[in-house]
Amino acid sequence: MNVQSYKTVSAKPADVERAWWIVDADQQVVGRLASRVAAILRGKHKPSFTPHVDTGDFVVVVNADKVRFSGSKETSKTYFSHSGYPGGVRVRSPRDMRSSKPEFIVENAVRGMLPKGPLGRRMLKKLKVYAGADHPHEAQKPSKLEV
Repeated sequence: MNVQSYKTVSAKPADVERAWWIVDADQQVVGRLASRVAAILRGKHKPSFTPHVDTGDFVVVVNADKVRFSGSKETSKTYFSHSGYPGGVRVRSPRDMRSSKPEFIVENAVRGMLPKGPLGRRMLKKLKVYAGADHPHEAQKPSKLEV
């Protein structure tokens, strides 16, 4: 047997081919949706997955305003932010976020499931989230991803 036929090949950034996926988030549970999207952004669905290289695809999430939470998270979960000034703490519920920035709910959940640091930030740029059903990425011919 030829030993070289079993050699592990590490992906190079120039060799990565990126596809476009579209996900309909209507009535999807946020955590389950985010874990599937994070795996696609990371490239774990490909045989050429390499942990230190961004091998993932682009993901377009539509109907982000219609996602749901399991259990009582709709009322008990909080989103924390601080302006940096004294008394600048701002705590919001998912209901408040859904009315002001519905895309944030999905983006925040996916961000927490990606690697921290420059590689994770580069992966997050391939995520496009839209509150409604319309998106400007029809030219990329995204394939439908069942979550």
